[in-house]
Amino acid sequence: MDPFWMLAAEWWWVAPTAVGAGAVTAVGVRRGQRRSGRRLALDAARDDLRTAQREVAERRRAVKIARAELARLMAERAASRASAAEVASARRAVKQAEYDAKAAAADVRARRARVGAAQAELPATSRPDRYPLARLRSAHDAVTARWMEYETDPAKLIAYPVMSNGKDPAMAAFLTAARRARDLRPASDAGVTPEEYSAYRDAVADLERAFDVAEHTAKARAAGRNPDAGVAWQDSAQEMLTRSAEALDKAAGAAASAIAAWAARRKPDKGEPGER
Repeated sequence: MDPFWMLAAEWWWVAPTAVGAGAVTAVGVRRGQRRSGRRLALDAARDDLRTAQREVAERRRAVKIARAELARLMAERAASRASAAEVASARRAVKQAEYDAKAAAADVRARRARVGAAQAELPATSRPDRYPLARLRSAHDAVTARWMEYETDPAKLIAYPVMSNGKDPAMAAFLTAARRARDLRPASDAGVTPEEYSAYRDAVADLERAFDVAEHTAKARAAGRNPDAGVAWQDSAQEMLTRSAEALDKAAGAAASAIAAWAARRKPDKGEPGER
């Protein structure tokens, strides 16, 4: 059976809601669990921030190690014990380590913002249906409901056939994200840990992005446009920048080799007669 229809069959109960006002999940929470459920998003955000901060520390250490290795190879090259290609490779390793460190630092800033957002939302989560897990389930169901509209509305089904084609790459990615979000969705509110909430939260975010891409692809193709045209241009530009950086590295390596060869030449002693 086609995976597309298998997944659709599992979500049949969302279709009636999709035709109406949308899907809203009613969450019942025991009184003894309300405090932890109310703070679940904040606890998860704080755990994520600590993990991101450890990642930054590791990336910064990696930058130091890469720079030290580059300095060693440059010294070895000056002594004719390392090749220009090895020096160029070490330069690329330094750049990659620096890029990774910048990305990790940006992730920390994003995690801090998430902690601030969770703290700001805490006073508004007095009702169980506004608890973080309840809102996350509602967001999950909303995406599923939007997808099911393409299955229950005959006009949309005809206008956007890609949304029912499980072999289309964009739709296949959405179905994969849908299965992951379904698997990570907590079966109940009892005993959900911050780690489990974080995994489910990220899966729902991936699901929302995957659906947006699939919907954009379907509408672009229905209008006779190539949905990948902009992405292809960006990939080409990035490849050109990468090749330019590699060319500069090779030029720098060649220059270092020339300087090392010049420094290694034996200069005539002052006592030796010069050429006339």
